[in-house]
Amino acid sequence: MTTLKYFCAILLIISPLSWSKPKTTITFNVNSTGFTQVKIKNETLASLACFVAIDGYKKKFSLRAKSTSLWITATDTRYNYQNFSTWCDYLDIHPKYKSYPAY
Repeated sequence: MTTLKYFCAILLIISPLSWSKPKTTITFNVNSTGFTQVKIKNETLASLACFVAIDGYKKKFSLRAKSTSLWITATDTRYNYQNFSTWCDYLDIHPKYKSYPAY
C-alpha cells in the first residue's frame, strides 16, 4: 500500500512539470549553398524567450505567440542538424530576453 502512495505522489509531482514546457516545432533545412539552417515555430499563445547555439555562437531572440523565427544559418558547411542546440521558455520567466529582436 505504501508503494502505491509513493507512486501516486511522484506522479502528481512529475506530471505538471512535463506539461509546463512550451510547445515548439523545430525545422531544419539545408540551403542551396550547403549550409544547414534551423527555425523555431511557437505553437503556444504566449511569447517565448529562445536561443539557437552552434559552435559557441548563440543567437538570442524572443518569439511572439503563434509565430516563426527567421532561418538561422550555420557558419560552416561541415555543421549538420546535430550540431545545433535550441532552447525556448516562457518570456515571463526570462524578462531579459525582451531586449533581443522579436520575431
